[in-house]
Amino acid sequence: MQAQTETRREANLALLVRTLRAHGPVSRAQLAARSGLSKATLSPLLADLDHRGLTETAGTTTTQGRPGGLVQLRPGAVCGIGLDIRPGSVGATITDLTGEVHLRRGRTCDTTAPEHALDQLADLVRQALDDVADAGWTGVAVAVPGRADHRAGTVTATALRWREVAVVDGLAARTGLPIARLEVDNEAHLAARAEHDADPVDDLVYLHGDHEVEAGVIANGALVRGADNRAGGIGHMVLDHFGPHCGCGKRGCWNTQVGLDAFLHACAPRHDQVHDPHLSRGERMRIVRTRAEGGDARTIDALHRTAAHLTTGLSALATLLNPRRIVLGGYFAALQDWLVAPQRQEGATITASALGFTAGARGAALAALRRVLDDPTVVPVKENDAPDGVDHEGTRQGGTPA
Repeated sequence: MQAQTETRREANLALLVRTLRAHGPVSRAQLAARSGLSKATLSPLLADLDHRGLTETAGTTTTQGRPGGLVQLRPGAVCGIGLDIRPGSVGATITDLTGEVHLRRGRTCDTTAPEHALDQLADLVRQALDDVADAGWTGVAVAVPGRADHRAGTVTATALRWREVAVVDGLAARTGLPIARLEVDNEAHLAARAEHDADPVDDLVYLHGDHEVEAGVIANGALVRGADNRAGGIGHMVLDHFGPHCGCGKRGCWNTQVGLDAFLHACAPRHDQVHDPHLSRGERMRIVRTRAEGGDARTIDALHRTAAHLTTGLSALATLLNPRRIVLGGYFAALQDWLVAPQRQEGATITASALGFTAGARGAALAALRRVLDDPTVVPVKENDAPDGVDHEGTRQGGTPA
């Protein structure tokens, strides 16, 4: 019976954290209404969250002539560290429970050498841990292009030229962090979760435009992984059996029509600056946009052909999955006036990602926070500040993991 009571309390605490994350700051009456919890149940739960340092007052509101305090999640109370790796670069993003981005770092490196890339990622982790030394951190998640074995912690990515690279073990060995606090997942999967967190449409497809085109699918509010975590590899859907060769060995894959490499090749010859690997994706897209706005014929033609090929693949996606919303990210979002605006699919709203190229990293940081979102009691109670029924057992303070 006590175990059931504790489980119910943890579930209710998680419900309050998620409600505050989505709707805060709110009054206690509004929080009770939105969460479905009674005021009698709400009061001790809020006291628990407050003693863990997860909530704070946020001014007052007047309801029916009576002032009442507003409650919100405390910014910076607990942080998640999201890492991302792309061809030629790695990055780190730190967010807190409110979803606010506290820091974003990036650097170029030779990502075709896995050991070197892992060294760079480990260095970013150490810097991030220094940045959150005065707060709690819950974990580290890595967003990668390609297939990520969520359980084994390994990555196979054509874009990186990686095969079965042990990312989780490699980071654990380099940083000394426990494996239980490290995870790796596909970038599109994580980006889909980030988009769903920002706008909880329960049937959503996120399509990532990059060197490989990948999708993250949310169905009935849950991420679809497939039998072995390969769901979403839509870029290898064959649309033209006589088309160009793809890196996977087939011909005419969607990647060869709307992937970033194919698009840039259509925009300019190989010696052009849009192919410069030292420029970020955002910088290259700004060059493309400037040329299109200036009326450059080759750029405009590439945009129109890519938009048409995008429409063909989106039609197949919409027919198969029947999503409520399709979010186009990566370079599709960066060039939304030409690639997103023309898209129309019956039954689905098509929008550009507001998170842009950072969607995967934001999703990774969110995944790192999931431990607290699912069970806020993993966050330690402040010393000498425990409410009735809450102890300090199994908790640690400061920059140690929550």
